[in-house]
Amino acid sequence: MGDRDLELLEFHKIREILAGYASFSASQQLARDLSPLSNEEAVCLLLRQSTEARRLLSLSPDIHIGEVLDIREVVRMAARGKVLEPQLLLEIRKTLDAARRLRSHLMGLSSELPLLSGLAGDIVELDRLQKDIGDCLSPSADLLDTASPRLASARHRMREVRQQLVTHLETIIRSPRRRKIIQEPIITEREGRYVIPVKVECRREIKGIVHDVSNTGATLFIEPWTTLDMGNEMRELVMEEKHEIERILGRLSSEAGAHEIEISRNIELIAEIDLALAKARYAREVKATEPVIVAAGTSHEVEGDGPAGVLRLLEARHPLLAKKAVPLSVEIGRDFYTLVITGPNTGGKTVALKTIGLLSLMAQAGLPIPALPESRIPLFDGVFADIGDEQSIEQTLSTFSWHVGNIVRIINSATAKSLVLLDELGTNTDPGEGSALARSILLHFSSQRTMTVATTHYTELKALAHTADGLQNAALDIDPVTMTPTYHLTVGIPGGSNALATAARLGLPAQIVTGARDMLSKGSQDLEALLTHLTTEQTNVESLRRSLEKERDEAQHRNTELENRLRQLEEEKRKIIQETRDRVVREAAELQRELREATSELRKEKSRERIDRAKKALAEVQKQLNAEVWRARAAAGTGDEEAGSGSIATGDTVWLKETRSQATVLSVSEERGLIEVQVGRAKITLSLDSVEKRIPTTGAVEPKGGMITRGLRKRTVSFELDLRGKRADEVELALEDYLNEASLASLSQVRIIHGIGTGTVRQIVREILASHPLVMSFRAGEQGEGGDGVTVVSM
Repeated sequence: MGDRDLELLEFHKIREILAGYASFSASQQLARDLSPLSNEEAVCLLLRQSTEARRLLSLSPDIHIGEVLDIREVVRMAARGKVLEPQLLLEIRKTLDAARRLRSHLMGLSSELPLLSGLAGDIVELDRLQKDIGDCLSPSADLLDTASPRLASARHRMREVRQQLVTHLETIIRSPRRRKIIQEPIITEREGRYVIPVKVECRREIKGIVHDVSNTGATLFIEPWTTLDMGNEMRELVMEEKHEIERILGRLSSEAGAHEIEISRNIELIAEIDLALAKARYAREVKATEPVIVAAGTSHEVEGDGPAGVLRLLEARHPLLAKKAVPLSVEIGRDFYTLVITGPNTGGKTVALKTIGLLSLMAQAGLPIPALPESRIPLFDGVFADIGDEQSIEQTLSTFSWHVGNIVRIINSATAKSLVLLDELGTNTDPGEGSALARSILLHFSSQRTMTVATTHYTELKALAHTADGLQNAALDIDPVTMTPTYHLTVGIPGGSNALATAARLGLPAQIVTGARDMLSKGSQDLEALLTHLTTEQTNVESLRRSLEKERDEAQHRNTELENRLRQLEEEKRKIIQETRDRVVREAAELQRELREATSELRKEKSRERIDRAKKALAEVQKQLNAEVWRARAAAGTGDEEAGSGSIATGDTVWLKETRSQATVLSVSEERGLIEVQVGRAKITLSLDSVEKRIPTTGAVEPKGGMITRGLRKRTVSFELDLRGKRADEVELALEDYLNEASLASLSQVRIIHGIGTGTVRQIVREILASHPLVMSFRAGEQGEGGDGVTVVSM
């Protein structure tokens, strides 16, 4: 992992936090030197050690490594011949004693803590060295008389000589004759010699050696001649003691130096154990757990290890935000490899980005992460980040140039097993070009299946994530009422930027915000409104989900005995409900079937009734046409025209055989055998067989005598029925009436216009046509006929 990426994701702060939970300098340094690893076995080992350390804290909440100090440099100097001070030797003894105690404690828990006890088992107990130092030094680092017989003898004689000296000098200063020359009745030391303070004017009154003069010059510190031999002996004994102490310290230092390798190794082992305990203390503080490490790359199922290549964070929190962090849950790598996060300014997009990256780094460094234990993190070969605004004044690079340079570095280094994090991709330049560049970069990473998370405000990137394979939208939600960020991540929908609401919340004058809102296009406003609505609906669903989960959790924590007693009743209840439900479903299905049959019968009955009425009416009309009065009328008509056998063309006059009436030809289709004619104001399409051409004749004689005529009212029916805008309950009645009218008008083909819309009216129309006795067939309209918004019916 690159140092720049670690710094951008603030991994160094995690190191310092962890070091704060360590107990001594060696383990603190291990914490500060932590780096993400790419070796799966090493990462899993570190995480298992962390798990055991958390277990150890639960078994022994007050566990501590003891008074351990990093004495590696001390024993290294001792190994090179340096005589150690008593205080340093005492530190060695305390460290050895703490190591022994720690080893004993962990070895007693070897069955529950195999990894930590394995580390402790390698600690070498140096009991001999520990005892030797303890026999020579007191807890205050003083050399004991028992350190050696020679030291004990020298100190014993020193005490005797000192007592003699003090007694003799006290005799001098208390004698009446000497009292007048003494400046002050005390005995003191100068340069290791016992002296008495004598007035300077009385220096001739006592013989001795002057060792010092007071600052005022009024007092001389004199060692009397009578104590000179005792003082010399005392001086010799002090030198003898010093030499013996140096000899003892040298011996102990050599003994410690001889065990340099063992002691240094012990410190390393204790530091590893303490680092694991530091992880456990950190985990206890922030409620962190060890994630599952899976292989990076293409997602596939690995037996016993779940999906490989899938990053799944559940209830994950940014480790540097403490209790202010809002949990997020996200899964990348199963259905998509690129996640595009959108949402309002100050809404938490960058925090979400850093959370994903930082937790991945922590996991690969063997650290527990603040997320649920079911979280899974792939073993990335690199985590690359482009976050924040940085300029290089020395290299005269703009913010955009810096970002592009960083992205070039990432593109050249990232693989299908990498994690790429891009914050506000394509900004700090022309929006059109920046958006295009951002889309191309995301498609590049998506094409090589590099797991990528990007934040943006560009609408084009939201659209790309919605339409392109391998990409997915995610939104940082806002409260639809207060328009403030909730910092909750929702995967599957894009988020709105809500720049105006954010600006207003941060104190921008209302008139400026209103003016900006008026300048927005209607499409932009509608899009923001839609996103707000989606956010509200998502919030409601999430609230319901949490409510259901809470109820589930409460149910799971019921008393075990009560659950056992209720289980049988619940099973019986379930069977009863199931049987009842099955019975109700069967009855409902039967009722629906009967209802459909009744509806169908009713429709058929209604159609038959109308057909019967129509047939009766036609029969009555035919009967009237066959009457004498109508034959006379028809004969009068034939006086002007006679049937012809020529071809029929547009504009010809034809005779309608069935209705015995005259019509004018509008168009002829010989291929289809159809003819369109006009009778009065009505236009009718008929078959060619139902008409015959009439040729006008000359010299017609007006029939004599009176003529009885009777007018027959013709039906005028349109060739199409428009049902658009009608309710479902109006459609069936209108269609039934129209089909009957079309049949009476002898229309061979009609059009039903229902539109496309939701398809409800079209479905009702075609269901009716499928079972209607007057309909021979029907089809959807062709391109020139109205397409699927029209149904063409053959009667």
